[in-house]
Amino acid sequence: MVKEVSETCVESLLTEIVSMYSNRFYANKPDLAARRIEAIGYQVGHQLSERYTMERPRFSDHLEAIKFICKDFWSELFKKQIDNLKTNHKGTFVLQDNKFRWLTRVSIDPPEKVGPVQDPSAIVENKSTQMTSMFLYFPCGIIRGVLSNLGIPCAVSADISSLPACSFVVRIKA
Repeated sequence: MVKEVSETCVESLLTEIVSMYSNRFYANKPDLAARRIEAIGYQVGHQLSERYTMERPRFSDHLEAIKFICKDFWSELFKKQIDNLKTNHKGTFVLQDNKFRWLTRVSIDPPEKVGPVQDPSAIVENKSTQMTSMFLYFPCGIIRGVLSNLGIPCAVSADISSLPACSFVVRIKA
């Protein structure tokens, strides 16, 4: 029997995690909030990799493990594969998702005037971008957790080109 969790529940949970860590627990320490959110994602990825690789033989190389994440793992989580995979063949992989499901409902507030500041749009845009990037620490942690469980130490970061498109950059540690 396959167990599934409602997408709405997962999205609501992610929103609450980001909100609680960013605005309440570590309101004045965004770096610490980001590390905590990423650590939760890491644990989730580590545990999910146990489930999804239980019946598979071990991967022979890094590229094979990354392809597993792009095709099978991403399909399990988001009901679609990664849209594009690029590599420099030196341990860096870029996973492009043109419609990242967890960013489809995120909106950036339009600039509003805030007192006698010279460029108020920069303040609002910076805050909105910072909050949006907080949502990406969780999936970065998931990817890092999966690869770590597969014996591949790495660093994962994310880049938002235009919502809801997102790129995840995986750098394999030597």
